[in-house]
Amino acid sequence: MATTKKTYRIEKDSMGEVRIPIDALYGAQTQRALDNFTISSLTLPRSFIRALGLMKQACAAANDELGLLDTDIANAIQQAASAVAQGDYDNAFAIDIFQTGSGTSSNMNANEVIAKLASSALKQAVHPNDHVNCGQSSNDVIPSCIHVSASLAIAEQLLPSLQHLITCINEKSLHYIDTVKTGRTHLMDAMPITLQQELGGWAAQLQHNTERINHNLSDLQRLAIGGTAVGTGINTHADFGAKVCAQLQQLTGLPFSTSDNYFAAISSQDSAVAMSGELKTLAVSLMKISNDLRWMNSGPLSGLAEITLPELQPGSSIMPGKINPVIPEAVAMACAQVIGNDSTITVAGQSGNFQLNVMLPIIAYNLLQSIELLSNALRALADQAISGFSVNSEHLQANLSNNPILVTALNKTIGYDLGAAIAKRAYHEKRPVIDVAVEMTDYSREQLEQLLDPKKLTQASQPTG
Repeated sequence: MATTKKTYRIEKDSMGEVRIPIDALYGAQTQRALDNFTISSLTLPRSFIRALGLMKQACAAANDELGLLDTDIANAIQQAASAVAQGDYDNAFAIDIFQTGSGTSSNMNANEVIAKLASSALKQAVHPNDHVNCGQSSNDVIPSCIHVSASLAIAEQLLPSLQHLITCINEKSLHYIDTVKTGRTHLMDAMPITLQQELGGWAAQLQHNTERINHNLSDLQRLAIGGTAVGTGINTHADFGAKVCAQLQQLTGLPFSTSDNYFAAISSQDSAVAMSGELKTLAVSLMKISNDLRWMNSGPLSGLAEITLPELQPGSSIMPGKINPVIPEAVAMACAQVIGNDSTITVAGQSGNFQLNVMLPIIAYNLLQSIELLSNALRALADQAISGFSVNSEHLQANLSNNPILVTALNKTIGYDLGAAIAKRAYHEKRPVIDVAVEMTDYSREQLEQLLDPKKLTQASQPTG
C-alpha cells in the first residue's frame, strides 16, 4: 500500500499544537500569525528584515559579552542572524503588516527562524525565546528596528540620491548662466530670471531638505533596545542596550545609541513621525520641481515649450507622435504616495497607549516605502529628465522680448501708473514694451535698451550670507 508523504509537522507553543509546513524554518507562533492575519498581501520589506537580523546578531554578541549566553550558542545565533540580515531567508518572513500592533509576530518570526538555523548548525536546541530573544522584548526590538532600518535606508539610499540630483541640477545650470527667460508668478508673466537662477532655486530647495533630514537622523539613531517590555528594562542586564548599540555601530557604521528615556522610546514613535514629516516635505519639493518641468516642457506648439524633455516612449495609444513628460508624472505620483504615507504614520503615531505604541508594523512599512520611493524618484528625475533636457533658446528669447512686465524696471523713474499704462498698451497692441515706452516716455531707444536689458534685470541684489 502506497504511503502519502507528510507535508506538515506538529509543534507546540504555550497555547497548544500547531500544524506547520514540513520544510518551514519558522515555528508555531509564526504559523499562528500567518493563519490569523490575512488582511492584505503586504509584508514587512527587505530593509526591515535586514534590521531584524542585524538586531538579533547584535543582541547575541552583547549577551555573549555579558556572559548571559553560552558562547557557542551566541555564535550560532550571530551566524544565523547575519544570514537573515543578508537576505538569505526572506521567504520565511511572510506575515501581514496588519498584525499585532507591537509587531510581536514579526519579532517571533525572526526568533524562530534564527533558532531553527542555529539549532541545525550547532546540532543542539537553540530556543527562540530563551536564547535568541534573551534580554529583549518585542516592545523594544521592533521600535529599534524601525529606527535602524530607516536610518540605514536614509544613509545608504536617500541621502546619496538627494546629493545625486542636487549635483545633476547644479551641473546642468552651469550651461545656462546667460540664458534669460520670463519669470512667472501666479503662472503669469513676471520679471526675467536666468535659467541658472531657476535651477539654482531647485538645488537650494533640495539642499535644505538634506539639512533637515540630517538633523532628524541623529534623533532616529537613538534606540529603545534595553527597555524591554514597558521601559523598566525588566529581565535584561543594565548594560545590555549600550552594548547592543555598540555592536550595531560595528555592523553598520552608523552611530546608534540608547534612548535617553526608554519609556518615551517604547510608548511613542515621535522620531519616526518627525522623519516622515521631513520625507513629506521632500516629496512636496520634488512635486514642485516635477510640475515646473511639466509646465516648461508643455507644448510643443501651444504650451510654454521652454524646454524639451528626453523622449522616452510614445505618449498616446490614439494620437501618433505625441510624447508626454512621463518621468515628472511618475515622480509626482510617488510624491503623492509619500504624502499619503505621512498621514498614515501621523495617525499611527497617535496610537501610543500608555506604555506602548500599537501600530508599529504600519509605521515601519510606510516609513520605509517613503524612503524607497523618494530614493528612486530622485535618481529618475536626475537621470531621465533633468540631465537630458534641451532648452528652446529662440522661443525663450521671443517670449522675453514681448514681455510688457519688463516696464517694472522703469518704476523708480516714471512711476507705477505710467508703467501700468505702457504695459497695458503693449499687451493690447501686441507690441514689444520698448516700442511703446519710446512713444510714451522721454527716454531714447538707446536709454531704454539699457534700462530694459533683461540680463541686467536678473542681477538685482541677492543674499550673500
